[in-house]
Amino acid sequence: MKPSSQTTFLNGAKAFGPCTRTLRPQFYIQRNLHTSPPNPATVAPITASGPPPTAPVPSADHVDSRVSRRRKQAELLKRGQDLRNVASGKGGGTAKMKRFWKEVHVKHSDEGLQIHLDKRPVRRPTKEVLVVPHHKPHLASAIALEWDLLVSAQQALMHHLIPLTSLVSRALDIADEDAAGGGPIRENIVKTVMRYLDTDSLLCWAPEAEADPPGYEVHVERTESLRSIQKRTAQPIISFLTQRVWPGIEIVPVLDSNSIFPRSQPQMTKDVIRGWVSGLPAFELAGLERGVLAGKGLLGAVRLLVEWSTELAHLRDDTAEKKFDVEEAAKAASLEVDWQTGMWGEVEDTHDVDKEDVRRQLGSVILLVSGEKP
Repeated sequence: MKPSSQTTFLNGAKAFGPCTRTLRPQFYIQRNLHTSPPNPATVAPITASGPPPTAPVPSADHVDSRVSRRRKQAELLKRGQDLRNVASGKGGGTAKMKRFWKEVHVKHSDEGLQIHLDKRPVRRPTKEVLVVPHHKPHLASAIALEWDLLVSAQQALMHHLIPLTSLVSRALDIADEDAAGGGPIRENIVKTVMRYLDTDSLLCWAPEAEADPPGYEVHVERTESLRSIQKRTAQPIISFLTQRVWPGIEIVPVLDSNSIFPRSQPQMTKDVIRGWVSGLPAFELAGLERGVLAGKGLLGAVRLLVEWSTELAHLRDDTAEKKFDVEEAAKAASLEVDWQTGMWGEVEDTHDVDKEDVRRQLGSVILLVSGEKP
C-alpha cells in the first residue's frame, strides 16, 4: 500500500507573519487521503470430482431386534423419569416401582364379581369396589388378566394399560348416577354420539369415478370403485338398523357426489335415535361411547352393540349364519384408509398400529356388553 499523502494546515494566519511575542504551540489538522485500490477476493477453485456420495441406507435389522431395542430404550426412559420424580419429590420411588401383589383372582360376592389383588379388591376412582355383574365372567377374567400383566403399581395409574378397568368404571359411574336420579354423564354421552350421525363414515360416499380419464381409481388390483365398496359395506348395516332397531325411519347418505358439505338427517330420524340411545342400560351406553369414538361413526357401533349385547338380544337375528364381529366392524370403520393403503402402502408404526388399536377397542366393547344368558 502506498504511503498516505498528508497535508499540514497551520491554525490561522499568525503562522505566516512575524511574531514578537512568545510563540504558542501550533495546532495541526491532519487529513489522510488513501489512494490505493482494494484487492478483489480470490475464489478457490472446485477441487472435488466424481458423482455425489450415495444416500445413507438403514440397516436391515430383524424386526425382533428392532422391537427389543425400542423396548429397552423405553424402559431406560421410564426408569430415568422415575429417578427424576424421586429426586424432585413428586412421587415415584420403590413404592410405585414395585408390584405389591403376587396373585390376581376373581372372587364371587353377593353384589357381583370382584377382582382381588391377593386380598385387596380393585377399586374405582371413587374408592368403591369394582364389581362386575354375575353374568359377565369373561369380562371379570379379562380385567384380572390386565392387572396380572402389570409389573408395578405405577402402571395402574396409566389408563391405556388398564382399558377394561376404565371402561367398567365408566359404566358403573353411569349406573350410580341413574340410581341417584340422573346426572350429566348420560346427557353428555348422548350429545357426543349424536354428533357423529351427520358425519358418519358409513354415510359419506365417494363420487362416481370418471371413465376418461380414469384417475386414481385404476390400479393393477382394482376391480371395484371406492363408491361401490362403500355402498356394499354400508347398505346391509343400514338395512338391519332400519328394520330391527329403528323401524320406520329413513337414513340417507350425508355426502353427495357434487358437494363437500354433509347434509343432516331428517328430524324424525334424529329424535328416534336420540331417544333410543338415551334409554340404553349403563353398560350398553358406555360400550356405545367407546365404539363410536373408536370407529368414528354411530351406525357401525350400534350394529356391533346389538349383535353382542345380552340386554338387546331381542333385536338381533340369532338365525344368521355369520355374526357382525370385530373384524367386520373394523373394516367398515377403516374402509377409506384400507383403500388408500392398498394403493400407496402402509406407514410403519402408524397404519399398522391404528389398525390393531381399532380392533382392540372394538373388542373391549364386545367384552363389556356380552355375557352369559341369565
